[in-house]
Amino acid sequence: MEQGRAEPAPRLRAQVPAQGGSQPVRGGHTGHEGPGEHPAERPGHGTAPLPAGPGTPPDAAYEHRPGVPDPATAYIPAPAAPAPRKQPQRHSVRGQVLAALREALTAGELVPGEVYSAPALAVRYGVSATPVREAMQLLACEGAVEVAPNRGFRVAERTHRDLAELAEVRRMLEIPALLRLARTLPAERWEELRPLAAAGVAAAAHGDRTGYADADHAFHHALLALTGNRQLVQVADDVHRRTRTPVPGSPPPRTADLLAAASEHTALLDALMAREYAIVERIAREHLSPGRRGH
Repeated sequence: MEQGRAEPAPRLRAQVPAQGGSQPVRGGHTGHEGPGEHPAERPGHGTAPLPAGPGTPPDAAYEHRPGVPDPATAYIPAPAAPAPRKQPQRHSVRGQVLAALREALTAGELVPGEVYSAPALAVRYGVSATPVREAMQLLACEGAVEVAPNRGFRVAERTHRDLAELAEVRRMLEIPALLRLARTLPAERWEELRPLAAAGVAAAAHGDRTGYADADHAFHHALLALTGNRQLVQVADDVHRRTRTPVPGSPPPRTADLLAAASEHTALLDALMAREYAIVERIAREHLSPGRRGH
């Protein structure tokens, strides 16, 4: 390099021509060609190579052949993202275990006061210990079981006083909401709950305590859902679930007890459709009383 001469800067591949104004689209027709002039015959188009000068990298001068995408202007789509791997549905397993544990609690198969380990219950239900442990943690939040450190989970022991207090809470939550709905909803909205009431009667007629408990919960859940108050429904659901753990030593409800409780759902809907508010309140109080069997 001679003293006092500056070395020319490297030229980019997609360099703008020094003359001729704005650069036409490479290989395309701009609409400004003269008569009989084809874009490939103009400088900077078609087969015309870029001029190479001092300092130009070896690959800067290239020849664009017709029909071949120009790497300077061609659109190269991004590679498609790989399809997501399907993950095992552990939450569905946990839900099934949770439903089975609730059924066992309602039926008295899990004895109040006894401690059960997650691995032992996992063997019983043919699953791993993880979904069992997760389901038991949910039941602990609902008050159905208690955590026994380094041992497992102890089934909560309900007393008659516990059930009486829970029944009082349910009456305080449900009856005022029910009376407000009775004065505002049309009769056809109550008729929509008939299938739920019929499901409770069917389960009770077969002496299915767990089936009736599920149908009873579904009926009261749908009843309160008509208020549109999600927090009320959530709190009432939690209180209702706590009543499903039987008192130790108390006999299970008989089929007649279940039928009597199920028939009150039907009578309640009849009174609501007839707008007999006093009868609605009386049936609801009797249905939610602590002495009612099947709750």
